[in-house]
Amino acid sequence: MILAGTFTKLSPQSLLKQLSDSFDSTCLQTFTNSVTWSIYLEQGKITYATHSVEPFDRLERHLRRLSDKIPLITSETRVQLRMMFELDSPSQFIEHHSNLTNQPPEYQAIDWLVSQEKLHPTQAAVLIQELVKEVIESWLLIKVGNYELINLPDRLPKICRLDVEKILERCQARLQSWQSFAPQISSPYQRPYLFFSKSLHNKNFPNLEPNLANWMKGFSLRHLAVIMNQDEIQLVRNLYPYIVNGGIMLHEPDPPFDQLPKTFTELSASPKYITELVKKELVDPVVEPSSRSATALLDIPIENIPPIELLPQSYSPSQYPVQELTIPNNINPIPERVTAATVTARKVQKIVSVDDSATILKEISHFLADENFSVVPINDPLKAVMSIIRHKPDLILLDLNMAGIDGYELCRIIRNNSMFKNTPIIFVTANKGLVDKVKANLVGASGYLTKPFTRAELLKMVFMHLA
Repeated sequence: MILAGTFTKLSPQSLLKQLSDSFDSTCLQTFTNSVTWSIYLEQGKITYATHSVEPFDRLERHLRRLSDKIPLITSETRVQLRMMFELDSPSQFIEHHSNLTNQPPEYQAIDWLVSQEKLHPTQAAVLIQELVKEVIESWLLIKVGNYELINLPDRLPKICRLDVEKILERCQARLQSWQSFAPQISSPYQRPYLFFSKSLHNKNFPNLEPNLANWMKGFSLRHLAVIMNQDEIQLVRNLYPYIVNGGIMLHEPDPPFDQLPKTFTELSASPKYITELVKKELVDPVVEPSSRSATALLDIPIENIPPIELLPQSYSPSQYPVQELTIPNNINPIPERVTAATVTARKVQKIVSVDDSATILKEISHFLADENFSVVPINDPLKAVMSIIRHKPDLILLDLNMAGIDGYELCRIIRNNSMFKNTPIIFVTANKGLVDKVKANLVGASGYLTKPFTRAELLKMVFMHLA
């Protein structure tokens, strides 16, 4: 079955409701503004949803939300997922999804976590639910687009099924919260920068957390919320008075996040309506973590989820019944705040950068300047090991192709020292091949930063391992 069409005035939610009401099993693909959305349905219920804008960034953020409750989801595991499953470019994502037999790479990664017993199927269901909600939230903002109905991929493992009506309700409520901050905020991927002036000091604004001020130099609102372990709407409510009065400047989203639909268009709401909404309590109730053991199931009241059971030694998705997952009206299933609101200022962390190019070393030092990082540049790879032992860095950036010794060998030597067994080692290289990524994984690399890179990409990689 392959059906296609174009919608303009027909709203996305009407299209999804029609498929749900007819109990269809299909993949709804939507194309607009260089973005591809894919929504997988089985008998009218959602089994997964994704879009082509940084799907592994999305998975990374939501896994970080879970990591405090699930100790097996470490930063090393998250990096391993990227190196095993992530496609190198959005064009590869689109090509991958155009093949009817392919499964979404990040869905394969989630299934792998379950098969390796790092994630229980119930926990995977909660994770998928949150990913789907974020994707549907942006999908509902599409005004004009093309769609196709295609066959489901072969052998797509079923982890959970989500009620369409409940998902739409939650997403619409969340969008109303975002739209209440219009016109100042039009995207969760806008990037706040501090811009204090004397006229703001005497105003009765909420205090900014020290860590938040440190990170407000290039990360989006959505990424800042993950760094601070806060609900996104609550974070924006704290920043909103500063934004309105010019204490915080908002930059537009970095590519490719600028391709996603805006939460606000000029005709979406009047100033009076906006003002009234801002006065209301906009954030969902916060679910605090329970005091149970970290190895226990997430303490989240979700209907129709069976109690946790230990996985058998050999896992097969067919051994577990597909779980019908519904969302209560009065609770947000993922614990959006997992620590106290006020945190202390973070320590200065040391980063060693090894590269035989003075230009690259200078660029890395420039990108990390004023970010509470102490950068130690090393331009002689043959002397790198002794310098690394002397400085004991929190993270190592390592060029792959250097004269005298290549990055693979140097990484192997560093890893053989027990002192650096768990120190993140990031390869900085122009090589993009799958073979290079496999070799990097074999010698113990923690990540892979491809040249040329932007400041945002470098900070994102550093944040992944040190934040």
